[in-house]
Amino acid sequence: MTTESAPLESLRVLHQSDNYIVVDKHWDIRIDSKMWYEKHTVQAQLGHRFPELSDPSTYYGFRFCHQLDFSTSGVLCVALNKAAAGRAYRCFKDRTVTKAYIALIRGCVEEETQTLDFSIGKNSSEGKTHMMCIEGSKGCENPKPCQTELTVLEYGSYDGDPVTKVLLQPLTGRTHQLRVHCSAIGHPIVGDFTYSSGADDAPYRMMLHAHLLHIPLEPEPLLVSAGDPFLPAADPKWLPRRSLRTLAATVEALLERRVEEDRKIKEEKKERTKREEERRKGRREQRVDWESEEQRRQCQEWLSEWAGD
Repeated sequence: MTTESAPLESLRVLHQSDNYIVVDKHWDIRIDSKMWYEKHTVQAQLGHRFPELSDPSTYYGFRFCHQLDFSTSGVLCVALNKAAAGRAYRCFKDRTVTKAYIALIRGCVEEETQTLDFSIGKNSSEGKTHMMCIEGSKGCENPKPCQTELTVLEYGSYDGDPVTKVLLQPLTGRTHQLRVHCSAIGHPIVGDFTYSSGADDAPYRMMLHAHLLHIPLEPEPLLVSAGDPFLPAADPKWLPRRSLRTLAATVEALLERRVEEDRKIKEEKKERTKREEERRKGRREQRVDWESEEQRRQCQEWLSEWAGD
């Protein structure tokens, strides 16, 4: 990642298989567009790089498994066939996908680890219909539950102003979720023009990067990471001053925690299946016992009638 705009030929591929391509989306490019004049997209980059993989039966030529905002960089997964798209979709729908983002946010975040729990809805206020907002704010329509795990990585400054480098794990998948949640706690993402009411326009980009994506596909899970673009070597305006924990260790702990959670979920599901099977077996045995008793009763009646005859 650089501070320069993304040319058509700059597509960076992180993973490629028969079923999926995972790319490192640039920070100043849309994923796709229905507008004829929007020619600078990931869709166009994929078509330029992999014309033979484009599927004319789809609207965009490629099946994007999830979305990233125009100004968000990082891991983006693309399915290369309908079956692969369906498998990935089920994982997203069941919330078994793990995503982690790196962000630089304004100010000094005092609480090192916290869960941001704000329901988010569409902003119906005039001039803000392209935005989301938290429940209780003016014009908030149809808010839905929304949670994000925030972990502080480093404290430092950006262009002389105090900022905090954090890892964000969305537990839900609402539009603009991370941006709205950070803004809601008074620490908007550096360079987020929209959720700073147009005030934060000096940085060259919004400092939000999709670092990690784990999709528990069977038989082989998909785990891809897209580095860390927020380093002094890449952007000297960012100056880290105090580190609390490394990115690698934090992500490793996150994945270990997710594996343990998934293990417990599978065990609980297995136990529920076992109990249900035992209940079904008990009902079958009860039915067999009742049927056997009914057969004996009918036989006795028949023998009695026969003896009487």
